[in-house]
Amino acid sequence: MTETLFDAYLPLILWTSVGLVAIRFTPPALPRLLGRVLYWFGVPWEVLALARQTDIDQSLGLAPIVTLASLIVGLLLAWLILRWLTPPAVDPAALNRAQQGSFILAATIGNTGFVGLGIIPSLIDQRYLGWAVFYSVTQNVVGTYGIGVFLASFFGRSAQANHWWVQLRDVATVPSLWAFALGTLTRSLPLPAPVELGLHASLWFVIPSAFLLMGMRLSQLQGWKSLRQALIPTLLKVGVLPAGVGIAATAIGLTGDARLALVLMAGMPSAFAGLILAEEYNLDRDLIASSIALTTIALLFTIPLWLTVF
Repeated sequence: MTETLFDAYLPLILWTSVGLVAIRFTPPALPRLLGRVLYWFGVPWEVLALARQTDIDQSLGLAPIVTLASLIVGLLLAWLILRWLTPPAVDPAALNRAQQGSFILAATIGNTGFVGLGIIPSLIDQRYLGWAVFYSVTQNVVGTYGIGVFLASFFGRSAQANHWWVQLRDVATVPSLWAFALGTLTRSLPLPAPVELGLHASLWFVIPSAFLLMGMRLSQLQGWKSLRQALIPTLLKVGVLPAGVGIAATAIGLTGDARLALVLMAGMPSAFAGLILAEEYNLDRDLIASSIALTTIALLFTIPLWLTVF
């Protein structure tokens, strides 16, 4: 396991550290530009490559179901904590609507695209990468662009009219979704050797770039004063949810790397997309920023746990 962790942590720590330092010497617009390039080109490129080399079977359809279940459970747990429990770190009476929305988003929506697909390939067998890709696509479409937008709109104040057709358009134009469909449909179609080589080279570009972006974004976070309020969503996001997914996956008969892929994806850090939603809908930015920082640090300690248990 030591060698596996080394292969996963080396690019994570190296490129994130480079991003933390490089942000001081780069144009302010670079993180946003890099994020857009990864969203529209980099991650879809990786998803296309992974989808083409994934063994598709009937059981793979369980991945979206498990993803939806984890989202629902995360929402319910976060809501129950806000409504009925009163831990010292988070007093529901002290949280306004904007803070409540950020609390739920931080506990539910994970960074399965940039961070998840960046780490997973070095931790599981290549044949089971489809489970991670299915989880990521479902999380982005249903979680971030569905539930995430709905929650942000409900708890915050939209800066513009929130029409249903705008949300539908956003879901329909998620590039990773189309890349996954294209990769799945063309699995049996042989491509010229240079094209195949170019697809497989996606990991050499996307993974370092994703971690570089994470380092840049972490260096820009201004939410450290909300660390106490972020402790509970952090525990839910990187502890309770992945453990629950692992138990549920075992109960329905999943084992090995298929189960591990779902557990790892469920335990990814809070998504940077939460900050975007917070900006758009006037939620509490500091709470989400603190959750991103804490869950990213916690990830280094939870991965060995999940590798051992599942």
